[in-house]
Amino acid sequence: MWTKGRCPHPCSASPAQHRLAFSRAPGSHLPVSSRFPLVLSFTEAMLRLRLLTWDVKDTLLRLRQPVGESYAAEARAHGVRVQPEALGRSFREAYGAQSRRFPNYGRGQGLSSQQWWVDVVKQTFRLSGVHEDGVLTLMAEKLYRDFCSAHNWEALPGASETLSHGCQRGFRMGVVSNFDNRLENVLSQCNLRHHFEFVLTSEDVGFAKPDRRIFEKALHLSGVLPEQAAHVGDSYTRDYRAARAVGMHSFLLRAAGQGEEPEVPPEHVLPTLTHLLALIEKG
Repeated sequence: MWTKGRCPHPCSASPAQHRLAFSRAPGSHLPVSSRFPLVLSFTEAMLRLRLLTWDVKDTLLRLRQPVGESYAAEARAHGVRVQPEALGRSFREAYGAQSRRFPNYGRGQGLSSQQWWVDVVKQTFRLSGVHEDGVLTLMAEKLYRDFCSAHNWEALPGASETLSHGCQRGFRMGVVSNFDNRLENVLSQCNLRHHFEFVLTSEDVGFAKPDRRIFEKALHLSGVLPEQAAHVGDSYTRDYRAARAVGMHSFLLRAAGQGEEPEVPPEHVLPTLTHLLALIEKG
């Protein structure tokens, strides 16, 4: 499901937008002599750009503390002592196994995302030596609820400012995320939901990034052409490359020291979200 909540600003490109250059995404009619798109003029690029879509986890929102810390705190509340580091390792193992067995929260196999996550939490504790079923159920259900709120999530630096400024500049905004159906509430709790015209999660749509169909759904909902849209995310495969595969522009959020992707031109890399803001404002 997607919920429409239009940005209160008009969808027309401002003079500042016309000064922002985006390179043409793959799939355009211009010949490409290398793997990288050609650069459009400022005016041509901005006449096309109308929509910004956003990844969420580690792009706009991040966990306030490591998963192992949150799980250990919940365990202590039930009189169970487990080291956070052990829980962190166990979580990665349990999450990976569950994702392989039941992709996209088990949507295609009859699971709800709540049951999917409850099973992950229980298995995380089992792998860490906790086996009492009654306690496991209580902890798993409580943690599922806790991760639906701002108690465990916070906006990345510059997220709210960048989204507000983009909206003020007339960009339509949407979310394209491999999240479950708690995302609407998480965004609302973190005071970000009002920026977006629609929120697409992989659970609701039935396709997870890098599947092109979730991006095509976003383009269909907004009624814009691929070259009129840009996607921002922190994953080279699921965000940057996947968006460009459908003909969209894209930016890769990659902090200094995280390593470099050789196939990403430097001008497509955002060290912080406010670098996108600077691109919009510069002139």
